[in-house]
Amino acid sequence: MKQPITYELLHECKQTGARRGIVHTPHGDIQTPVFMPVGTQATVKSMTPEELKEEVKAQIILSNTYHLYLRPGNKIVKEAGGLHNFMKWDRPILTDCGGFQVFSLSELRTITEEGVEFKSHLDGSKHMFSPEKVMEIENDLGADIIMSFDECCPYPSTHEYTKQSMERTTRWAKRCKEAHARPDEQGLFGIIQGGFYEDLRDKSLKDLIELDFPGYAIGGISVGEPKEEFLKMLKYTAPKMPKDKPRYLMGVGTPDYLIEAAIAGIDMCDCVLPTRIARNGTAMTWNGKVVVRNATYERDWGPLDPECDCYTCKNYSRAYIRHLVKANEILGIRLLSIHNLRFLTNLMERVKIEIEHDNLLSFKTEFYKKYGYEE
Repeated sequence: MKQPITYELLHECKQTGARRGIVHTPHGDIQTPVFMPVGTQATVKSMTPEELKEEVKAQIILSNTYHLYLRPGNKIVKEAGGLHNFMKWDRPILTDCGGFQVFSLSELRTITEEGVEFKSHLDGSKHMFSPEKVMEIENDLGADIIMSFDECCPYPSTHEYTKQSMERTTRWAKRCKEAHARPDEQGLFGIIQGGFYEDLRDKSLKDLIELDFPGYAIGGISVGEPKEEFLKMLKYTAPKMPKDKPRYLMGVGTPDYLIEAAIAGIDMCDCVLPTRIARNGTAMTWNGKVVVRNATYERDWGPLDPECDCYTCKNYSRAYIRHLVKANEILGIRLLSIHNLRFLTNLMERVKIEIEHDNLLSFKTEFYKKYGYEE
């Protein structure tokens, strides 16, 4: 059977081992490493598909299995011809498995070997996610890349609890693979768990590799732990992942974490952060964060970021965007969202170039200094 998702390695950075590659999908190629904007409810908040393509230059977006299952319902999306047709996005889509939302949004949940029973955060109604149910939903949604159902351990967790959770995740991954009804159209990725224990990460990775998924993700880090813990587990796990398949780090979207992920050999990252902070009036720039609602920008006629090529920076001043944000005008959120998303796609375009020139560590030092990070 021909795999719908394949990975082509183009170059490895001699400084770091960072990878420059291409993920081939049914809806087009993805140049990696890549940041993937999150469209939780079949939309990247306040953005049209045309803006995402033309202004943000997004190659792939994510949607959320949990939220789309609750509304409008996976059967509605299926009737519409799948997510691509429903939201009029003709490039690749990835759907997560909904596991993180089940564990973070649902106050009342029961985990068993069968799956997770939970109450909807919308109306309190009871639902059950099993590996088979999640596969049914993701098959209906029709994304190019779909994720196997996993249990996301809270931080911190004991070794014993993490071990039980990781082993259950592996058993669920096997059931997901068996229940996956469209393996020739959708690539199912396995999710490596094991918390912050190296022996458990090794075991999870070994067992999932035996299941031979077309791609692999690191789950369960960037969940509130200190940065040192995050970096230690990232650098331990990523280089051990299969070299001939895409490597995905889930839930990462700050510039420093994206650069660190690339250095570790990760190909794909996603996060809601750029649009979330846009709604709070914050912009990411090449010289650090700009909280545009602050009074200091009231008469600032310059762009958000003089080094940015986005629609917002080419057309509008900080003073105008501040006014929109203070007045709760939707346009303010839209302009900041376009900018933040373009900033991160720009950053990853630069990272790709630095990998090709074997210069990623030097770029990291330069970027950290400008942005205001400590190395």
